[in-house]
Amino acid sequence: MLTDAQIATLCDIGQSIAFSDDRHGELFELIADGYVERDGDLFKLTAKGEAVVVDRGAGLNEA
Repeated sequence: MLTDAQIATLCDIGQSIAFSDDRHGELFELIADGYVERDGDLFKLTAKGEAVVVDRGAGLNEA
């Protein structure tokens, strides 16, 4: 089960929002669990990560 902080991190990654270094521990857990992957120096959501964000009603790219 993901925490609210992990879901917030997924949303930030999905919206290409930078986040502070204190959240890197969460980030590496999300990578290990298959929600996020590295894309060069950046991070992006996997299909599994996108599904969580969509299921939580936090649609990406909403303006």
